[in-house]
Amino acid sequence: MLRLVTGEKNLVLNGKLTAGYGSMWGQDPTKPGDKTGPEFTFGLTMDAALDEPVLIIKAAWGGKSLHTDFRPPSAGPFELPARTRELWDQNPKGAHAIPKLEDRDAWWQGVRARTGVYYRLMTDHVKRVLADPKLVCPAYDPKEGHEIAGFAWLQGWNDMVDGPVYPNHNQPDRYALYSELLAHFIRDVRKDLNAPKMPFVIGVMGVGGLKDQSAGMTAFRRAMAAPADMPEFKGNVVAVQTAPFWSDELGAIEAKHEKLKGIRHHLNIKHKDYPNADGHMTDEQKSEYMKKTEAELISPAEAALWKRGASNAGYHYLGCAKTFALMGKAFAEANLAMVKMKQRK
Repeated sequence: MLRLVTGEKNLVLNGKLTAGYGSMWGQDPTKPGDKTGPEFTFGLTMDAALDEPVLIIKAAWGGKSLHTDFRPPSAGPFELPARTRELWDQNPKGAHAIPKLEDRDAWWQGVRARTGVYYRLMTDHVKRVLADPKLVCPAYDPKEGHEIAGFAWLQGWNDMVDGPVYPNHNQPDRYALYSELLAHFIRDVRKDLNAPKMPFVIGVMGVGGLKDQSAGMTAFRRAMAAPADMPEFKGNVVAVQTAPFWSDELGAIEAKHEKLKGIRHHLNIKHKDYPNADGHMTDEQKSEYMKKTEAELISPAEAALWKRGASNAGYHYLGCAKTFALMGKAFAEANLAMVKMKQRK
């Protein structure tokens, strides 16, 4: 069984685990949609390994950060890093990602209002479900009780691209704060759910796959995985690398789509290195040019593969069901290994 809360309006949906709980964006809110996330194979793997009923409680809101939206209570209030404060002081008129001096009070009010909201929504949702599991899991036997046997965390993009919060570009320790926040998160969620040794799986950022060895991506992956190596979390927190599950084939096609976007942009702004430099092309001519360029760049086989295998942007792993299926299985296997270790102690 699965219980899902998602979206800005906190849509709640529950039922038997099936494909379609990956995203409810634009879908009928009374039934699963047409996209699948890692919860599907996670549940299938758990069900195959365990005799008792399995209930998955999924909380999924897009575009959220750990430093603010999911900020755990023990991390304290949000504060700008010292380097960011210096940059702000040097730019009273504002600049990229820096609000004007007169706008900063409003900016801070917004940050304070958002801080920890989704952490609280998540924990409150879990508590409400577990107050009476039989409402969403008919197979639940109150006499047997229940155990919170694992937690999987898959997040990161909004932190990785947040320059003001993580300002030390190209430094190996740029995201050290993320490691600290995630450690706080693990401690707090265990405390708030009364599950002190709950197995915790970190799904380490895999966007771009193994080929993405950029300084920023490498530093962020290292920071995400870091809590698993802390002595206090030995044996009960595991970092699962998801980069091996990224589809390089779809990623290569995505790069071509991005190239086409760039060409279209340069046609519209009459860039000197593109055919419409003097602005002579009509909208129809630009459209025909783009069709011809796309046909030359993306083969029919690639177009068919993209239509069949991708449904979202790169930061959402291209919406690739195969990628999410491999993730879910790996998360479940890591979780099960920790459960077995816990049982042996």
